[in-house]
Amino acid sequence: MFTIAALYHFTRFENHLELQKPLQKQCEYLGISGSLLLAAEGINGTIAGTKEGIKEILVYIKKMPGCADLEYKTSFSKLPPFPRMKVKLKKEIVTMGQPDVDPKARTGHYVCPSDWNKMLQDPDVVVIDTRNNYEVDIGTFKGAINPNTEAFREFPTWWEKNKDQFQNKSVAMFCTGGIRCEKSTNYLIGQGVENVFHLKGGILKYLEEIPEEQSEWVGDCFVFDARVSVGHQLKEGPHELCYACRQPLLPKEKERSEYEHGVSCHKCKDKTTESDKGRFRERQKQIQLSRKRGQKHMAGFDGS
Repeated sequence: MFTIAALYHFTRFENHLELQKPLQKQCEYLGISGSLLLAAEGINGTIAGTKEGIKEILVYIKKMPGCADLEYKTSFSKLPPFPRMKVKLKKEIVTMGQPDVDPKARTGHYVCPSDWNKMLQDPDVVVIDTRNNYEVDIGTFKGAINPNTEAFREFPTWWEKNKDQFQNKSVAMFCTGGIRCEKSTNYLIGQGVENVFHLKGGILKYLEEIPEEQSEWVGDCFVFDARVSVGHQLKEGPHELCYACRQPLLPKEKERSEYEHGVSCHKCKDKTTESDKGRFRERQKQIQLSRKRGQKHMAGFDGS
């Protein structure tokens, strides 16, 4: 059984570049896999390993500058969720492209999962899903607004176009684990919105704590690891990835004529060229050859 830890923390690193190699080395020493992003504004990522390994690496991260109050959420998987470990340097740990946004200065009011249903049912509250469209497609809260964004950096533009319809309303937002809401609530406060709220711990915390019979969640929650999606009590969902466009698919969708393993699905077949599809087929061929030789391919998980 693999322990999975999803974490993020906003802090001001003096020199995040110097933290990369030691963190990578420590993760490899402890047998940790996954991805961690380091930027001047903090750390973000999802990692997996043994229970003891995850415990040790979290202690290590908490000793990094300004990370003593690091919060994280754990879940479990029978299969390895990631093929390797990578600590990456980024300009932002979640990309919004708004240089004046600073979650360390101020964010919206946290709403714990046990109080979230009241927020959803309040007619004076607008509830916004800050995730990308492909995530919303497989699950969201009843009555939530979908901005139909393809990337988080599109949210400010969407807000600017739609803000007038939300005047005199409180705004409550949610995302997978909470990190996007740290930035989006700070952004709205900067835009003059007075009453801004967000779900503490994100969807994952809600699904973990709220019994299914009391839940206002419909569908599954997309996660950025080999499980693809989770449901209530964070049980692994039914979705698999299309390894061409990285979008979640239900098993029945793989039966459609547009689906070719690792090459296309009904969501992306018309969005790639025949040259692209040729490259994807060659990649799949190399993955299969690597598997026969007992080697790991650089593409990592391919769904086979």
